[in-house]
Amino acid sequence: MRILGLLGGVASGKSAVAELFRGLGAEVLDADRVGHEVLRLPEVREAVRAHFGPQVIDKDGQVDRRLLGRVVFGPPPDGARELAVLEGITHPQIRRRLRDEVDRMAADGAKLAVLDAPVLLKAGWDAVCDGLALVDCPENLRLQRAMARGWTAAEFAAREAAQEPIEEKRRRADFVVDNSAAMEYTQAQVERIWGELVG
Repeated sequence: MRILGLLGGVASGKSAVAELFRGLGAEVLDADRVGHEVLRLPEVREAVRAHFGPQVIDKDGQVDRRLLGRVVFGPPPDGARELAVLEGITHPQIRRRLRDEVDRMAADGAKLAVLDAPVLLKAGWDAVCDGLALVDCPENLRLQRAMARGWTAAEFAAREAAQEPIEEKRRRADFVVDNSAAMEYTQAQVERIWGELVG
């Protein structure tokens, strides 16, 4: 089984591209989903509470991701420092779960797994990938998409600043998917990459 990592800026459409690959027969490794699951683990929840305080725990005893996000994506230098602490708590668990999913997918005979992870390069998960694809989209369009999700421009900028620069992602990418036009155009590019990787 081959693994394709998806790179892209905030709201570039990585998840939509991952779903197009799924439609062709790929399995999808969604690191965001796994990250949300990891935050519900008792040991992770307690580590988050111990460091960030009870104010990031909701009335049901779960981590309030929105409140936690305001802390870890806050202005530098505090935001970056707090994000590093959170990643130190969650990334080992996320890595373990992703590895388990990769093993299961390979055992099931999948030809391609697509790894959709916002901090793929930063976390070093590109090391398990056979190739990297940049989902490209102009910043103004990405900002529009993020604001349609209910984000503010400041939240968009903070999330973007917490990731590797787009130029670095572009330099590392083996493929580029232009996701700024009609979905049919994106689909055609995904099919071309599928053909190159899977045949």
